[in-house]
Amino acid sequence: MTQVSRITAVLGPTNTGKTHYAIERMLGHRTGVIGLPLRLLAREVYDKIVSLRGPSVVALVTGEERIVPDRTQYWVCTVEAMPDGIGCDFLAIDEIQLCADLERGHVFTDRLLNARGLHETLFLGSDTMRSAIAALEPRAQFVRRDRFSELTYTGAKKISRMQPRSAIVGFSVDNVYAIAELLRRQKGGAAVVMGALSPRTRNAQVELYQNGDVDFLVATDAIGMGLNLDINHVAFSSLSKFDGRRMRPLQPNELAQIAGRAGRHMNNGTFGVTGEAPTLHDEVAKAITDAHFTPVRKLQWRNTRLQFGTVNALIRSLEDQTNGEWLTRVRESDDLGALKALSADAEVLARASDAKSVKLLWDVCRIPDFRGISHAEHSALLGQLFSFLHETGQVPADWFARQIKRIDRTEGDIDTLSKRLAFIRTWTYVAQRKGWIFDESHWRGETRAVEDRLSDALHDRLTQRFVDRRTSVLLRRLKQKEALVANVDDKGEVTVEGQFVGRIEGFRFRQDTSSSPDEAKTLRTASLQALTPEFHLRADRFYNAPDTEIDFTEQGGLMWGEHAVGKLVAGADALKPTVAAFVDEEAGPDVAQKVQRRLQHFIDRKIATLFEPLLGLSRDEALTGLARGFAFRIVESLGVLTRDSVADEVKTLDQDARGLLRKHGIRFGQYTIFMPLLLKPAPTRLRLVLWSLAQNLQEFPESPPPGLVTIPVPSGTPDGHLTMAGYRAAGDRAIRIDMLERLADLLRNQNSRGGFEANPDMLSITGMTLEQFSNLLAGLGYKFERGERTKIKAAPVQAGTPDEIPSDVPPEVPLDAPPETPIDTPPEAPDTPPQEVPVETPAETPPAPPPEMAETAEPTEPELEVFYTFTWGGNRKQNARPQGNNARTKPQGKRGKPKGKPEGAKNFQARPPKKDKIDPDNPFAAALMGLKKG
Repeated sequence: MTQVSRITAVLGPTNTGKTHYAIERMLGHRTGVIGLPLRLLAREVYDKIVSLRGPSVVALVTGEERIVPDRTQYWVCTVEAMPDGIGCDFLAIDEIQLCADLERGHVFTDRLLNARGLHETLFLGSDTMRSAIAALEPRAQFVRRDRFSELTYTGAKKISRMQPRSAIVGFSVDNVYAIAELLRRQKGGAAVVMGALSPRTRNAQVELYQNGDVDFLVATDAIGMGLNLDINHVAFSSLSKFDGRRMRPLQPNELAQIAGRAGRHMNNGTFGVTGEAPTLHDEVAKAITDAHFTPVRKLQWRNTRLQFGTVNALIRSLEDQTNGEWLTRVRESDDLGALKALSADAEVLARASDAKSVKLLWDVCRIPDFRGISHAEHSALLGQLFSFLHETGQVPADWFARQIKRIDRTEGDIDTLSKRLAFIRTWTYVAQRKGWIFDESHWRGETRAVEDRLSDALHDRLTQRFVDRRTSVLLRRLKQKEALVANVDDKGEVTVEGQFVGRIEGFRFRQDTSSSPDEAKTLRTASLQALTPEFHLRADRFYNAPDTEIDFTEQGGLMWGEHAVGKLVAGADALKPTVAAFVDEEAGPDVAQKVQRRLQHFIDRKIATLFEPLLGLSRDEALTGLARGFAFRIVESLGVLTRDSVADEVKTLDQDARGLLRKHGIRFGQYTIFMPLLLKPAPTRLRLVLWSLAQNLQEFPESPPPGLVTIPVPSGTPDGHLTMAGYRAAGDRAIRIDMLERLADLLRNQNSRGGFEANPDMLSITGMTLEQFSNLLAGLGYKFERGERTKIKAAPVQAGTPDEIPSDVPPEVPLDAPPETPIDTPPEAPDTPPQEVPVETPAETPPAPPPEMAETAEPTEPELEVFYTFTWGGNRKQNARPQGNNARTKPQGKRGKPKGKPEGAKNFQARPPKKDKIDPDNPFAAALMGLKKG
């Protein structure tokens, strides 16, 4: 005798363990199939059964996924993908109340009416289906299950005051993203769960929530269908949704399905509203908490006895009416709409000429519109697929590969990746159809791999946008009152629980500025746990660091590597500055004192090294009287003094005093008294800093670049800056004082009263053009006159070729050259213009003109050159006035205008010049005198 199948309806609100009960019942049979409302839930149940029985006996079949082992015993499917006629011992349908759903209800109704297990059938769902099931299946037995925990309504609450482990529900993608962004800024982030996500992305997001990385979940109504999460509170951000056709208010039973996710198992839960959602009416809130709802009166139905003779016959059978009291014909669904659109295509209609082709057309029309672009776009794609399948029986592999390749890209934002995931779902669905493509196992693997890559990329984008891991981790650890693990790497970057919070620069902590004000204090408190020992380690390393790792800046800062660790402060003496260390208060006084001592040692040694001649001068006990006083002036001015500022003191110094001072390297120049060793770049840079400190300057002038003889006179700098930098202003430019003294030595031999011209040595010292040199001498007190004269060419070379002429032979010799320089031209130029002799022979010599043309040729215009004549224009009584060799001798000769062409100034002397007199200020004067006598 055949055993009668037992039919049971297990009804009740959420959190009653209905799905768990069905899994237990199915595993008690040899074979079984369970139909679930969502692909996400199907994957969750599949993983649970695999963990209990192993993957070799469990199949997963959805529209986009198909895992069917050879020895399958248990089938986990979406309701639409449930296999027909396999004769399983057990069959269950979850969320049977979806029979009333306007979109998918007809599928659930068909399973309620026709799907049965050989031994046991279970219908799981809301108690609102009791009357409908009893009327349609009189044999059904009913089991009422109550919630394991209580559900309480708490009213409205702001998102900023939302308690942890809460889920905020929105009914549009934009709303979900906006809430998640707000939670990221205020609470550290949120996980995002939507029905459009792939199972891989959904699971990764759920894992963020379940493991505590975030305390908030933002979701659509997808969480209402059996997803079991540790949620304490559910908040509705809206009480209406778009159902594909229009905006409509949510019914109390729909709200209850979502609110029931709060308080899993034995934990009580709460629900309420937030944002712009209005508060619930008392009767609605009570209905949700008591699970009392209006019973379902009508189930959505569509004829399943289809006629495939012609396309029109199929459409008519799909639109058949029902006479059932509990049934109502479903509104036109997407697959029927696609069929009608394709039936209007003459080519499609011609291909669908028999029952087999009509059935194929209907199978193609049942491909869901995952892309959601438009009905026309979807119909065009279906028409192309039908053409491929009708012509060759398969979709071309190369065409299919191109469609997948276009989607297989992981760059882009959340919306872009979501669209690609929707597109790949279409091709995954096609690959799952048996016989639609060659080597379907390969293409199922390819589409699954692309979906996985896109899913991982989407999860990363969602996490990057909506999760601030640093804030969420710190808040969670502080909430749990756990010790925070902080660390400082070799680059000074500070991390707390693996999250970057700032960096140590020297001995100061620079907190990450991207943190919100709410978490700034938390971050600093947590960071100090790692910073305190790190500061001590750094102080020890700094104290033992060589001086080569420490330096000072031109603004008085003190650097350790690339980080500022202190600054110089003016002391009682310019050569004895003090230091102020940059150390955070949290580092403690021991660290601050150690850093300050090390910096003081550094600057003291730096001054002792670079200013050794100056310090030796200050400690010389042999200096007494006027010499000691003058030495004090030199030390006070850091080794550089303008001569006019100490002219009277210099006059009072005898040769013995000067000799003692010269032993310390002091040079008595015509313009400046200085120590040449202190004009090097390093002492000059330090001298400027020490002088700026002594002058209490807010902004220190910079040291000139090393190696320059002259520099532009800077504007806006304090008095004395150029002297401390080792320069003296002269006109528009300033000249280095040691080079100025060399120039003064050359000028001293010139007749500054009668006038002289600049020679190459003068221009070479300054590196200037003649015009720039005239401006320089004008700044030193000289006058100059500008003139023009005929340029004298060099004598022609008799032997050799132009290529053999040395490059260092000047084209002309200045007229005021010293006597030892041979001059090729006579003292006075002839009345007739001199013949121009080119220095270089042209490559081609033009033929000589005929005699008659030579007589009529005009003379060429002579080439002119510019020259400057310099005379002293200062006060005769000043020592700064340079004297020529015979300054007191009245020059002989006529002073009128010379005849002929100008030859420049002449050096008139009444007697031959004396031999060079030895300068007593020369540090080698004694040795030179000895040589002269010898």
